Amino acid sequence: MPPRLPSARPRCLRLQCPQQQRTSFTPPPPLPRPRNYAVAATAAAAAAPTRVPTGSKPPPATSYPPTQPPSYKPPEFRKSQLLRQYASVLRSTPLMLLFQHNNLKSGEWIGVRRELKFALQRADDALRATGGLGAAGYEGGLAGEVKLQTIQTGIFEVALKITEYYDPIKDEHDPAASPDEPKLTHTLSHAAHEAIANRKLTHAFAPLLSGPLALLTFPTVSPQHLKAALSILSPSFPNFPAPTRRANPGYHDPAVQNAVAKLLLLGARVENRVFDAEGTRWVGGIEGGLEGLRAQLVGMLQGVGAGLTNVLEGAGRSLYFTVEGRRGMMEEEEAKERAGEGESGSG
Repeated sequence: MPPRLPSARPRCLRLQCPQQQRTSFTPPPPLPRPRNYAVAATAAAAAAPTRVPTGSKPPPATSYPPTQPPSYKPPEFRKSQLLRQYASVLRSTPLMLLFQHNNLKSGEWIGVRRELKFALQRADDALRATGGLGAAGYEGGLAGEVKLQTIQTGIFEVALKITEYYDPIKDEHDPAASPDEPKLTHTLSHAAHEAIANRKLTHAFAPLLSGPLALLTFPTVSPQHLKAALSILSPSFPNFPAPTRRANPGYHDPAVQNAVAKLLLLGARVENRVFDAEGTRWVGGIEGGLEGLRAQLVGMLQGVGAGLTNVLEGAGRSLYFTVEGRRGMMEEEEAKERAGEGESGSG
């Protein structure tokens, strides 16, 4: 054990210091503690009476502020806000892609988002030249509206069940509800919780919701932009080739290549319908986008109509020819009978 250091000052220093200075020393006042505004805001929100204790009569909804109605789940928690965000995305996004990511670093996320934005901007330029962006209602382009974000799998699954099995508009027009007390139908309400309380409820996305997931959302269904995104995030030859090194050297950076290798396409949700990876590539491979698909549909309908018209006209023609042939035969028989009667009368 090392020897202890003497706590008393040396004799020379003690002789030089007056007795008053040694006895009248006071410690300095403590520094003011910095206030944590985030903690204070959270504490104030937690103190707000948003949940009703069990066994007591809940207060009317009109007694709560309009910006924070009573809810089943505490709205001040981050999980509750994520649930609201995911439910809003599911209700407002017609096209979304689901990827599984394997521990991507921040630099890899930055690189893959950069290349994705460049590819979408090129798709915007190609559509702008043909006037496709104006028809879709996005004159400024879709590159800034497409988002790639990581999600929490469990909360996203709950939000997906709420959007699938809970209809707030139907509950708002419930005739059994009291007119004086409006029924709460938001995502965190008790009605939404009761709608998905059955654990047997399932959906087509359930087999894909496992592990770390990332979501790519589009504000509208655009096969051209989907093809550009797949060529960056999940390239495959020959329909979705990756950009060459001469055309886009940034795509071949080690960080971007590592990120692409760690991303796995699981499926997509297009207009509330679930597609697997092959179905997603089929949607992205539609030639001409939605306009081309509409043109193909119109051509098919026109072909079916023309074929049906030909079939109906052919049946009418055959019936007409049959009747005309039978009439001709009857006229010939009548002419022969008349000729035979004339011969017998003259004889």
